[in-house]
Amino acid sequence: MHDHHRPGGGFRNPWPAAAPAGFREFLKWVLWERLTQRRPKDPGPPPFPRVEPSFATPRAAPDAVTVTWVGHATFLLQIGGLNVLTDPMWSERASPVQFAGPRRRTPPGFAFDTLPPIDLVLLSHNHYDHLDDITVRRLAERFPDARWLAPLGVGRGLTDRGARHVRELDWWDAECVADLTVTSTPAQHFSGRGFGDRDRSLWCGWALRAGGRSVWFAGDTGYHPEFGAIGARCGPFELALLPVGAYEPRWFMRPVHMNPEDAVQAYRDLRSGWRAGAGEYTAVVPMHWGTFKLTDEPMAEPPSRSSAAWHAAGLPPEALWLLAPGETRVLRAAPPD
Repeated sequence: MHDHHRPGGGFRNPWPAAAPAGFREFLKWVLWERLTQRRPKDPGPPPFPRVEPSFATPRAAPDAVTVTWVGHATFLLQIGGLNVLTDPMWSERASPVQFAGPRRRTPPGFAFDTLPPIDLVLLSHNHYDHLDDITVRRLAERFPDARWLAPLGVGRGLTDRGARHVRELDWWDAECVADLTVTSTPAQHFSGRGFGDRDRSLWCGWALRAGGRSVWFAGDTGYHPEFGAIGARCGPFELALLPVGAYEPRWFMRPVHMNPEDAVQAYRDLRSGWRAGAGEYTAVVPMHWGTFKLTDEPMAEPPSRSSAAWHAAGLPPEALWLLAPGETRVLRAAPPD
């Protein structure tokens, strides 16, 4: 029995003090703190203008790596000659219905209909802002031959929505898709889409490697002790996509969402896992901010606070990539050791 497998079924975070807050704490937050304490206001529409993407069409060269931010945790990655989507979300609301629930404050970085041919879709867990019913159905219809990788317990929800080629992975399991090796990595979070299914499915991040090129998508996670192990087992990485938003109030969100300072420490832990001299330059893209108003911090705070934390840690400024929605960056190949 793995430590993250719950006796009797389901899953859990295996580290001390990693249990998410419960329903009583949720009520304290939304029915007491939000009614009795003044929250910082966002200054009008979030100032996150889109830029035109420049990803390769229909695919990038096998030795090229590009990253394009759609918004929240949705990226188009081009690696190993494949087009890969993470946590695809194009809907207007992160909700089981489209007339209520958190609405999108920033439009997707580019229109769904302009997607290149999708070869692989990666899901980190089943929350509504990461596994979107409408988007999954559209992808399954438009790209019927795409492969889908998801953590344990999430696959059924994908096949029910039309996905054909679905594989579930446990932490540290790996799957090869053409020349791309994809490994499921630990994360500290929880799962559930309704009453009665809390933590019945797993959550994870994803490490991608092809021909010496490498990317890590952390998924949705709080800070945990395994970042160094991820670096040691799956690194070094040229690019790390790290969540930095949805972190206030801290007493409630700490177990499940990193703040920018946590993300900087996670990055340092990650790099501590691989040998000196390897992966000297690792770019970081902060994600999970600027799309949905999920928690109490101002929507524009995560990027500015990420820059401040990065600078305070003495890390190279050119390695922090604060992308605009739609922006594409091309990773230059590292020189051989």
